[in-house]
Formats: sequence, structure tokens, C-alpha cells
Amino acid sequence: MQLIDIGANLTHQSFENNFEQVVANARAANLRHIILTGTDLPSSEAAQLLATEQPEFFSSTVGFHPHIAESVKKVHLDTAKKLTTAKSVVAIGETGLDFNRNFSPKEDQLKIFEHHLQLASEIQKPVFLHQRDAHEDFLNLLKKYRAKIVGGVVHCFTDTEEALRDYLELDMYIGVTGWVCDERRGQDLQKAVGIIPSDRLLIETDSPYLLPRSLKPKPKSRRNEPAHLIEVAKAIALHSGRSLEEVAQSTTDNAIRLFQLPIL
Repeated sequence: MQLIDIGANLTHQSFENNFEQVVANARAANLRHIILTGTDLPSSEAAQLLATEQPEFFSSTVGFHPHIAESVKKVHLDTAKKLTTAKSVVAIGETGLDFNRNFSPKEDQLKIFEHHLQLASEIQKPVFLHQRDAHEDFLNLLKKYRAKIVGGVVHCFTDTEEALRDYLELDMYIGVTGWVCDERRGQDLQKAVGIIPSDRLLIETDSPYLLPRSLKPKPKSRRNEPAHLIEVAKAIALHSGRSLEEVAQSTTDNAIRLFQLPIL
């Protein structure tokens, strides 16, 4: 049984001191591949470099998180576009809208999000999407470009059943994180995972964030890492009535298909 983590922020500074050990832990936990998330230019460049060095185990994304939309300049967008030509880059993002905290003005978020969608339609790579408290505007832009892009994943899904069905109607994939392991905040997601078709389900850790509450014992650092992905798969199996083996196989197959991963 092998797993693919479709979203891990392993370029985060919390991994600087023991990156190789984290990779070894992931391999020991039966991870077959990890997609490294780009959330700004430095992280996109660092992720692309790691993926180029270890293409059998890493791929990467290139994008600008909505939190930093206000600070994104044309020179950053031009440099990012050059990065996307690399074979190791399998998706555009992390991009989207976050009206929950509004670290950047809405108009800047909308502008940068649309730029990502335009780029994805131009180079025909899938999108890696973020949405918080912005469903209506997010859905409207996604609908505008859906016929032009090859597909994508709404990553770290935590929204309503209605939003879930909207994304599924657009034939999008749904990324589930350790949020589903949280008996307090994750109850709605636990009820919703059974709605996600097996061929549209993906799993991710979003490391170093969202350490699964079901993990025992918990690391003293409280830092999440790809080795804990199995907890997400177990929770999905528990709450969807699927077997763990089915969740592992379907999410692996889905990741390979959506991102065209170099895995035989």
C-alpha cells in the first residue's frame, strides 16, 4: 500500500535542520511521491530545485498564495512563468481566494487568481487551489476558466456540502488534509468525505500545518510531516465506509492521473 502526498510545504523553515530525516520518514511510511507546494516565488523556486534533483520522489507547484497577492509584481509573475516550463512542475498554484483573513485586498486576490487561471489555460497544467470564505467569487472565476484548463484540485477542503457539490459538478478533484482527523472542527468534513467519488479524491498533509489530532503519540514539535499522511487515509476510510486499501489505491491513481506524475 503506497500513498502520494499532493501538498506538502517542505521548503518551510521548520524543515531546515532535518529535511533528510523527514524524507526518510516519508519513505518508511510508504509514501511513493510528494508534491511540494509553491506559495511565493522563493518557495516555488526551492520546490522546483528539489523536484529537479529527485524527480522520482518529488514534483512541485508554482504559484502565489492569496495572502500575498498585494505584493506580487509583474517581475514575479514573469519569473514564475519561466519556472512552469520545467518538467518537474506539475501544477499552477497555490492560488485562489481567502476572504477569511484578507491579508491582501480582495481586488488584488481576484486579479492574481485570474492570472494563475490564465496561465494554467495557456500551458495546460492543472491548478492547485485555495479557498476560504470566498466560495461565490471563487466559483465564478473557476467557472469562467474551467473549459480552458485541464483540471485541478481544491486543496485542503473544509467548506460546506453545497460548495463540495459545486466543485464536483465542475469535475474538480478534492484534497483532504488532517482536518478530517479533528473530532472538534472536522465533523462536517467527516460527514462529507463519503460524498466525494473515489475518482475525485486526493490526500495531503499540508505539512508543516494541520497535524492530525488522531496521531498518537504526537511529536513534541507539533509539526506535521508527510509520514503522517496515513492518518488522513485512515480517517477517510473510517468516515466514508471505504477500506483503507481502497482509499490508498484510488488517491494514488488520482494523483498520478491529474498531475501526470512520472510514476510507472
